[in-house]
Formats: sequence, structure tokens, C-alpha cells
Amino acid sequence: MFSRLKKRYIIPFVLSGFLFVGVSFKDDFFEISKQIEIFTTLFKTINQNYVDETNPAELMDKAIKSMLADLDPYTNYFNEADVIKFKINNTGEYTGIGAMITRKEDKLIIKEPYKGFPADKAGLKAGDEIIQIGDVLLADFKDDASQLLKGAKNTKIDIKYLRQGKPLTAQLILDEVEVKAVPFYGKIDEKTGYIVLSQFNKKASSETKEALEKLKADGATQIVLDLRGNPGGLLNEAVNICNLFVPKGEIIVTTKSKNEKYNNTYKTTREPIDTEIPLVVIVDGKSASASEIVSGALQDLDRAVIVGSRSFGKGLVQRPIDMTYGTQVKVTISRYYTPSGRCIQAMNYNKKDKSGKATRTDEKNYNAFKTKKGRPVFDGGGVLPDVEIEETKTSTIAEALQKNDGIFNYVTYYYYKNPTLGEKIPTITDSDFADFKAFLKREKIEFNTETEVALKNTLEKAKKENVDSAINTEYQQLLTALQKSEETLIDKNQKEIKNLILDEIIKRYQYKEGLYQYYAKSNLEIKKAIGLLNNTTEYNKILKI
Repeated sequence: MFSRLKKRYIIPFVLSGFLFVGVSFKDDFFEISKQIEIFTTLFKTINQNYVDETNPAELMDKAIKSMLADLDPYTNYFNEADVIKFKINNTGEYTGIGAMITRKEDKLIIKEPYKGFPADKAGLKAGDEIIQIGDVLLADFKDDASQLLKGAKNTKIDIKYLRQGKPLTAQLILDEVEVKAVPFYGKIDEKTGYIVLSQFNKKASSETKEALEKLKADGATQIVLDLRGNPGGLLNEAVNICNLFVPKGEIIVTTKSKNEKYNNTYKTTREPIDTEIPLVVIVDGKSASASEIVSGALQDLDRAVIVGSRSFGKGLVQRPIDMTYGTQVKVTISRYYTPSGRCIQAMNYNKKDKSGKATRTDEKNYNAFKTKKGRPVFDGGGVLPDVEIEETKTSTIAEALQKNDGIFNYVTYYYYKNPTLGEKIPTITDSDFADFKAFLKREKIEFNTETEVALKNTLEKAKKENVDSAINTEYQQLLTALQKSEETLIDKNQKEIKNLILDEIIKRYQYKEGLYQYYAKSNLEIKKAIGLLNNTTEYNKILKI
């Protein structure tokens, strides 16, 4: 009963609380006051009368986060512990073990140790499963276990972990960890500089500027800026990065909101580094937000050629707002528009389908805009590259294999099977691919595609309604057919999956830096970018120079 009441009454209360900042309620004031009073009475009544002990803070935390999830994925509530993690993402600095980790059941999985930081120094490898931190068994700890790996510099933390099922111990000594916005840059050839920009924290523009200046000093006369996989970050940093390549006073992005104080036009404010150097920007389906501001603005201003596959399509701007007791809300305050006037937001969170999911803007409903020199560009679905490379789009099956850790787990198995590979770049043979497919079957790794999840949910509902026996034969037939279809898709997308396996293998032996060095020599998008930069006629034709 409480969950039904919570959904009906808590949502208006919390929403009203957040919107007090800079918004006049006028005619809605009575309704808001009424809902606040109802909620206050409800919350007090539940906590005083419920049969078991309640945790008011936990109930409220869940209620708020559940409500915000109905708005969009970017409007989020942060309790005190969350605020610390959110600030880490924006500053790029924290004290910890220096590794990407994820929780799975009763373990913390090391996804990627960063070279030279505490986890790496302690000998931890990708795929290691932490089961105990200090005296805390993770099987008994249901809160955010990653917080147990944080503390003051030089703090010593003893851990127990599993490696390929074998129990091991290690001691971690916490240190300052700096997450670089530009993890790699260098010259690809005599005249081409390559800059990887992986996030937009507060150091993004300064690190990009430093990389650009050093590459130019080293003789680079053309630049490839790689924004693939960059999820975005600080809007001002996106403006400052554009400013490296375009003149002072140029409009980069405009934000528009129902709240007038959030309506802003962001222009470049500094003298640029180089407005003439030929520039190619690479994007993919995981380039989002600030990445799309940079690529979209440079495209609209005819300053760079965009190469790759269509970007993610996030045209919404968030702002963190501090609240009481050290909490915070990151709320979507506006939409942003590139210099041509387009908003590249792909998902419509105000329009839901029958299952309650946001709908995607149909391509036939995209609106046309023009760049500074009159080239057509479109809104509604991310930044479409000037040179689109069909082979770089992520297939559904490859995405599933990344989400379910099929590729990650196989490479862990491969790594311990081939311990002496070192800096040698392997070739993923047909035999390796057959081994990969056999591994998926042996480990019973589920793909959990949307179709598969829907089918399994149907069986669960049938069980609750005691009709599963009547449809079990048909269900098994459908599941078998679906699994065969997934196996066919794996074979059909063999080249793409082999490349993803190879990328993960290189990271295991040579860290992320080795992967970027490999990309510089062998990556399809980078080869296309270099070819375009070397073909002045084609480059100028695209930009109408």
C-alpha cells in the first residue's frame, strides 16, 4: 500500500521542492501546498504505524530517485555519499585505488586498473573479483562497497580477492588519482597529430591546449581529435576547446529553458591557438553531450570535418543544485542548440511508448539547418558525421556482448591462457573466434537482448498465473529459435566482435595507452581521417572552402 501511496503523493511533493529554485508557482501554489500537507501526513503515519521498523532516510532516498527516473536519465538526486562521487567526475581528482570497478552480486570486479596507481602497484588485474575489504565480507555488505576503497592518502587497506577462482590477498595503499581528460596524444605520422579527449572535466581544455601546442611544436600540420566514447561533462570546457580552433567572439552553443535565467549564449572569449590547421573530429554512438557540442559547433562553423558514426544525441543541459544536509540535485534545466540553431536531442522524454519508455525522434521528422557556409545539417538524432563509416556502427549483438561481459570475461580467460604475449599484437583467428563462441556456451552467458528479456518476462508472468505448463513447449521452442538467431548474429558480425575482443586484449597487456598506440597505426576511422586530411581537395570540398 505504501508503494502505491508513495507513487501518488511523494512524487508531487519532491518535485515541488526541487522547483522552488527560480520558479514562480502562482496558480499552482494551492495544489503544491495541498500535496505537501498530504505527503507530510502520509509519511508520518507510515513511519509511526507500519508493522516493522522503517528507515525514513532510505524510504525517502528511494522515493526521490524513483520519481526522478520518470523525468529523464540525467536528472538525479545525490545523497551525501553520492555528492562526493559526483564531484570526482567533474574534477578528475580523488583519493583511491586507481581502477575502474563494477559490482556484480557479492563481488567488486576490477574492470580496468590504471597504470601506475595503487591497484596496479598491488598487482590487481582486470577480471579480479574482490570478496572482502578489511573485515567486511561483501556478501554481507549491501551498500556501495566502492566507498570502502576510499580514504586519506597512504591509508592501507587489506583485501581478499579471487583470480580465476583462486583466493588471493593484497594490500592497497591509497593515493591521489588523477583522471586525465586527455589520456593520450602523439604524432601518427610526420605531419598528423592525434589527440584523444576522453571526458570533459575541469582540466579538459587545458590538457587539450597543451597537447595541441606540443604537437604543433613537434611539426604537426594537421590534427585528428578523437571524441569516441566520450560521455561529456562540463559545458564551459566544451566551449573552451572549440575556442582553440575558432576566433574569439564566436557563438558555440545557446541554451534555452522555460526559466529565463538559464537562457544563455556561450561565445569564445580567448584568442585561439590555430584557426587554420586542418582538423578532423571522430565521433561514435557513445560520444555524447559536451562531445556533441564540440563536434556540432565545429561542424556548424565549417571548422572541422566530422568522421565516424552518428553520435549519441543528448541535447539536454544539467546543473547541480546544492540542497540541505549536504545533498544535491542535478537537474535538467535547458536544451542546448548548436550555432546553426539545431538541438540534437534524440530521445523525447515527454512522449512515452506503451511500456513507459521514452520515444526516439523519427528520422523523417528531423529538421534541416545550415552551417555557416550553407551546408545542410539536421537536428533530432545526434551529430551525423560528414563522412559516415557504416562499419563503425555498433550492432545489437555486439552491444549485448559488452553489456553482459561476454567479451570481457572471455578476454580474462584468454589472458591467463596466454601469459607471455606481452607487447605482441595478436591476430584473432577463426580458431580464436570459435573458442570465444564455445566459451559463451560453456559459461552459459546470456545475451539479454530486449527480445530475450521480454520473452523471459512473459514466462515469469505465466508462472505467477499458473499457466506456464500450458505454454512451456512453445516457450522453449521460441527461446531455442531466439538463441540460434543470436548465434547467427554473432557470426554475421564476426569482424566487429573480433575487433572488440582485440581491443580488450591489448588493454590487458599494454593498458589503455597501448590501445591508443594501436589505434594510431591500425584503426579504420583514424585511417579514414588521415586520408581525408591528406586529400586537400576532398577536405576543402566537404567544408566548401
